[in-house]
Amino acid sequence: MEFVYLIASLVIVITIHEFAHAWTAMKLGDPTAKLAGRVSLNPLKHLDPIGTIMIFLIHIGWGKPVPVNPSYFKNRRRDEAITALAGPLSNLILAIIIAIPIKYFGERIFTDVYMFLQILLDISIILFAFNMLPFPPLDGSKFLGWLVPKKFKPFYDNYLQNGTVYFLIFLLIDRFLLLRIFGFSVLSAIIGVIFTIVKSAVFLGT
Repeated sequence: MEFVYLIASLVIVITIHEFAHAWTAMKLGDPTAKLAGRVSLNPLKHLDPIGTIMIFLIHIGWGKPVPVNPSYFKNRRRDEAITALAGPLSNLILAIIIAIPIKYFGERIFTDVYMFLQILLDISIILFAFNMLPFPPLDGSKFLGWLVPKKFKPFYDNYLQNGTVYFLIFLLIDRFLLLRIFGFSVLSAIIGVIFTIVKSAVFLGT
């Protein structure tokens, strides 16, 4: 049953994440996502075929990137950053909402419901933490671009264009070399620290 809850949680969290990107871009003046049918909470609109298969195979997946045309934005740098932040922020908000019944009702909730909420909460925070990392193509790298001084903008744009390859190489080394040979994952350690801090803050704030 736990596996079913994990898959359902991933689908829900990914759908809300991508919807938030699409809805925010639309509100900021870019109709591209809306025209593509992405301003929707229908999971079928957001799930990437390969990313969905990976959910079942390795319990890690991703959604289809939301199409965004920054030329529609009034303030391109700011609105790109806000659109990027909307996805992770939606997952954080979801985590806060879920934490309320867990904190105040706890195990008085039906066991299955309680287990599902716990998994959904953890997945929401993990996706928030992962996507806020400052590595392209993650949302954190796009949000950070808003904070980079203009004189360094060309260098940062180059980083955004070429950094994805290096990040993927890092993931492969981290997953298949460091983890298998040394039993240690740098990415898991980073996510773990962020996860612990955010989860504690979520429960303290509810």
